[in-house]
Amino acid sequence: MLPARANSLPMVKLLNLDHVGIAVRNLDHALDTYRERYRVEPLYRETVESQGVEEAMIPVGGSFVQLLQPLAGDTPVGRFLESRGEGLHHIAFVVSSIDAALDHLREEGARLVDETARPGGRGTRIAFVHPADLAGTLIELVELAND
Repeated sequence: MLPARANSLPMVKLLNLDHVGIAVRNLDHALDTYRERYRVEPLYRETVESQGVEEAMIPVGGSFVQLLQPLAGDTPVGRFLESRGEGLHHIAFVVSSIDAALDHLREEGARLVDETARPGGRGTRIAFVHPADLAGTLIELVELAND
């Protein structure tokens, strides 16, 4: 059992696994492979200029597999592909309030990539937690759009 915290901020509650992000060199080729092997189609496909990616979201149960193709080599996903090759890029969790989650993580001493939320795909707000903060895994926090 974890000890009670003395801080005034609420604990972050991860509500759901939103998606698993996979970096790919060629989005069309990756989508064709997913179609052929698993008979799945993307529910969303869009270019997110602010993130430097074209992405496709393939629904799997209540979550997604997100395929990410960089728009250029000097983007975060472009640099990831150059250094590590194709594969798992990040894991994304839904939180009810990204601002509260970032405040809590900051108070806990987490190493944040993003100090404030930024726009993500599907009208979401997102922020990343540095891989050094949790077993070498890049974590994305996602606040879903209010529909």
